[in-house]
Amino acid sequence: MPNAHPLQPRLIRQTRTASQLKALKKERAAWLAKLDACGHFHRIFDYIPGVNFFAKDHLGRTMFASSGILQRYRMRDENDMLGLTDFDKNPDSMAENYVRDDQRLLMGEVQHIERLELWFDRQGLPDWFVVTKLPLLDARQRPIGIVGILRQATEHKTKLPLIQTVSRAVDAIRNDYAKAVSLKAVAESCGLTLRNLQRRFQTAFGISPQEFLIKTRVLAATRLLNETSLTAAEIASKSGFVDASSFAEQFKHRTGMTPTEYRAKQAG
Repeated sequence: MPNAHPLQPRLIRQTRTASQLKALKKERAAWLAKLDACGHFHRIFDYIPGVNFFAKDHLGRTMFASSGILQRYRMRDENDMLGLTDFDKNPDSMAENYVRDDQRLLMGEVQHIERLELWFDRQGLPDWFVVTKLPLLDARQRPIGIVGILRQATEHKTKLPLIQTVSRAVDAIRNDYAKAVSLKAVAESCGLTLRNLQRRFQTAFGISPQEFLIKTRVLAATRLLNETSLTAAEIASKSGFVDASSFAEQFKHRTGMTPTEYRAKQAG
């Protein structure tokens, strides 16, 4: 019996001339031109669990969105989403961050962006998502839009390269947000100065560790508003805010709604 060998990819040693490669690229362009632009590539993301897709034009208007994103905004189909900007769909404080990154891509300041951002989950609640965005280029290599994917940053994904450099600090903040957190102590526990921790957070997430802490507290508060009948003062205490007034101020600044307005919207 011949020795069994595992299946392996066939090694390709074909050498193509410049003219052959040029001809193949021309054939590819002709093939792409025949496709229905609205019915193909982006739809594959509907079948990839945990990954969502979107594309926007240079004005920030949504051109495509996978079904997972439509569900997050309780929309029936792509026609409901078509042409909407981030400000049409999200609180201003969230939309401003999305648009700021889009502009950096469109102006060529960066080639890609990978961030930890607040998005809405399928229940309409804010949660952390890892978002990756690239510029869309025309035939002359000019940016004409943004394409991106997002995936929920569940606990088992917090070791992504994006988060790796500050993962211990992220874990400390996520575990102790309800307490009086000292970011200087968090930095020291990671073997960093506070200045270095701030710089690394800014590089990884585009926000400071102080902002990450506040957003984590706001996220915890949204869940309590949605799942309990606790008072604003009780939620403030359980979420790490010094009092109900500070809670209300920080919550509205980052969601565009007061805690009372948010709870009423969820109830309605």
